[in-house]
Amino acid sequence: MTGQARYAADNHPPDMLHAVLAGSRIARGRVVSMDIEAAQAHPGVVAVMAPGNRPPLALHPDDKSVPFSFCLDLLQDDRVRYAGQPIAVVIAETLEAATEGAALLAARYEAEPVEVTLDAEEVFVPQAVGVGDPGEFWHGDVEGGLAAAARRLEATYETPQQFHNAMEPHSVVAAWDGDALSLDMPTQGLALTQMRLAALFGIRAEGIHIRSPFLGGGFGSKLLTGPQVLGILAAKLVGRPVKLVLRRDQMYGPVTHRAPTRQRLRIGATEDGALTAIHHHVRTAVSRFDEFFEPAAGISRTLYAAPAIAITNEAVRLDTGTPGFMRAPGLASGSIALESAIDELAQACAMDPLEFRLRNYAEVEPVSGRSFSSKALRECYAEGAARFGWAGRPLESRQMRDENGLLVGWGVGTATFPAHMFQAAARAVLRRDGTGLVETGAHDMGQGAWTVFAQIAADSLGLDVEQVEFRAGSSDLPDAGIAGGSGHTATAGSAIQAAGEQVIARLTELALTDPRSPLFGAGNVGVVPRKGRLVRWDDENRGESFADILARAGVAEIEGHGSGAADTAMAERYAMQAHGAVFAEVKVDPDLGQIRATRLVGAFAAGRIINPRLVRSQYYGGMIWGVSFALHERAVLDPRTGRVMNADLGEYHVPVNADVPSLEAILVEEDDPHVNALGIKGVGEIGITGTAGAIANAVWHATGIRVRHFPIGIERMLREARAPGTAG
Repeated sequence: MTGQARYAADNHPPDMLHAVLAGSRIARGRVVSMDIEAAQAHPGVVAVMAPGNRPPLALHPDDKSVPFSFCLDLLQDDRVRYAGQPIAVVIAETLEAATEGAALLAARYEAEPVEVTLDAEEVFVPQAVGVGDPGEFWHGDVEGGLAAAARRLEATYETPQQFHNAMEPHSVVAAWDGDALSLDMPTQGLALTQMRLAALFGIRAEGIHIRSPFLGGGFGSKLLTGPQVLGILAAKLVGRPVKLVLRRDQMYGPVTHRAPTRQRLRIGATEDGALTAIHHHVRTAVSRFDEFFEPAAGISRTLYAAPAIAITNEAVRLDTGTPGFMRAPGLASGSIALESAIDELAQACAMDPLEFRLRNYAEVEPVSGRSFSSKALRECYAEGAARFGWAGRPLESRQMRDENGLLVGWGVGTATFPAHMFQAAARAVLRRDGTGLVETGAHDMGQGAWTVFAQIAADSLGLDVEQVEFRAGSSDLPDAGIAGGSGHTATAGSAIQAAGEQVIARLTELALTDPRSPLFGAGNVGVVPRKGRLVRWDDENRGESFADILARAGVAEIEGHGSGAADTAMAERYAMQAHGAVFAEVKVDPDLGQIRATRLVGAFAAGRIINPRLVRSQYYGGMIWGVSFALHERAVLDPRTGRVMNADLGEYHVPVNADVPSLEAILVEEDDPHVNALGIKGVGEIGITGTAGAIANAVWHATGIRVRHFPIGIERMLREARAPGTAG
């Protein structure tokens, strides 16, 4: 650790001011008044930006004509749409003065009744959920399959609102020079942010320079442009550079979150455990002013071999900020419900949960009949179960205790995530001294992207990593697409690979057509780059260095360009998913209901692995988040005021080291020749989708109590223990 990674808020340009957001203390209504004079009179305060003096915009903040954008709250009027919505910005010489000035505003409100629960009366059916998925989908005779089933389950599962809590909050350091805008800000999509800001301010995208080399976590919340725009407006108002950094409590509202869900699953099976039908119905929530619907039921379309599958959705509008993309959107909340239901039906069929999953293993994608581009899920089940010791698991619940009398339970969950590809570009250069340069506007959110991309770059150029200069994280570099959907390595990595290959192809042409080269005329045999040399396929001792080829040709450098994008023909032919299996052990105090996750073993197959150490780190992160989903994480909203009552890391619980004492990730070998040129699938989000369900199932196995409201805590355990029919 050297401390040399520079994050957005580490930048302090000369003459910089500090900005602080003032947030609404009501969830619906209007701001009646603010004591702007008192705030402006505070020593050090330079200006207060409010709806009356905010610099004009070329596009209304609620205009979503720019692709992939949400409505914004940019002080356009006095309306309040959710608690914590920005209502003013105080700009001062110091952070302390700006903070004190914001407190002096003493806003007064005209409040209206709020609704923040899924029990809202006005329910509607969305036409689409997630990013264009159908709101309703039917395959086969679902009702007939349920009616014919020998074993049926109908159960409702609830997941709460969850909020992004990246260690680095949203921030921006903004400076204007005429119509040119310079920004240091964390973003998961440089080009997307450029386009959105260009439309908002009516300036050229090329005139916006964004530096975003490192993010202290993103998880989807830094994908779309958010309240950082207020920092940019503040800089325009005062004519000086401005830094705006959100406080921890301001992460609960303006920067999206995971929507709550109420999921009803109806599943049927034959006497011997073969699924006959799945109906996955979801009620979710959206804000009153925007559109994003958590696609929780989508996981039921791809995972198990049922002849009839239905997906239906409904939604309610709440007085909250708009939900959005949060690590494994839809699949995280949907998988904990589906995997719990699969276990419950396995119990009804008196089958081991793993045996039940293998009985319903999908050899092809159930709803389309397409073959998988690759699928090593059987191997994941086998390797994970063997390492975990699953063979000794009793079928019934409450059969195992440890030496201290704690109840012990084992559960399994299937993991899956789509192999996404977006669009990216890269530039590669081979220099006369034999070194390389590779450029792409990629992002490192802590997943080690810079390391992996440098490895791919070096491999494509036939150089050692130390010989390649890698540049990324700036909007003046080739567009690397978005760092999201577990698709960044596949997409930007493919572009880097293609750029390097173009360089080597041009270098090869120089060598093969030069009579002075030892490789002259070797075209029929072929050549390959190896450690800074171009050598014959059939004899690696015959070749010459890159430097010699360039020097003899009188060429200072060779440049190549590459792109990465999904192969639409392959995507139509094959279903492309990463898969895994997670095995969990929990221990439960039989008297207090206190739960501890004591052991996790995950086995994952995600195509070609570029860097095993970094991939394991990503699996660990996902599995820990699964622990959080199952046992810890939820926002508590006051139904009277609509305010989040636990908007800090003291009360909004996430796991710490003591909550995950034993963690193991197995990298199952998988070759996928169809998914992309590198054979890469994403690994960042899949770990959640198996872990949360595995823990929920382990809790049942330990206690005989099936908790269907998440997270599972002591109060839920006690409540369900009193309910009839919950004990196994």
